[in-house]
Amino acid sequence: MEAIQRILIIGGPGSGKSSLINLLETSGYKVHHEISRAVISSAQAQGIEQLFLTDPMAFSDQLLAGRILQHGQAATGINFYDRGIPDVPAYHLFTGDPIPENYIRASNEHTYDRVFFLPPWEAIYKTDNERYESYEQAVQIGNMLVAFYEKLGYYPTSLPFTCLQQRIYFILDHINRD
Repeated sequence: MEAIQRILIIGGPGSGKSSLINLLETSGYKVHHEISRAVISSAQAQGIEQLFLTDPMAFSDQLLAGRILQHGQAATGINFYDRGIPDVPAYHLFTGDPIPENYIRASNEHTYDRVFFLPPWEAIYKTDNERYESYEQAVQIGNMLVAFYEKLGYYPTSLPFTCLQQRIYFILDHINRD
């Protein structure tokens, strides 16, 4: 029986994670999409323009619950994730909000087999209705993510600045070496 592999794609806002995940999906891989946009859109439909700013703990609680659910939905074979459970407490380092103990516990209990980091890439960075951070903030967030994952015992592998297909080859090559 084939094992479950959880491969995590992390990075600051606008680093190309969702584009990479979308190409992996169209290439036939199992993917678990980022859920923050759905949480933000749902809040906006309820008249809350920026839940992340208005009630950061409610936002984080929803993200954590959704990512734990995604983690449990892994299927046999390789599963790619656009952000992971540890992203939730790592963002609290950026905002300065306290990190609840259940966030740390969830990060330790729900693990990933491999973590790939998409470094900030100014040439592709842009803001939109759900992404309001500046490029400089995206760089800070990326650095905090890597530091937090390392604190948990992961060794994120940085992806090169190249086209999406080359990034996929890079990821698959590293997975196959493991």
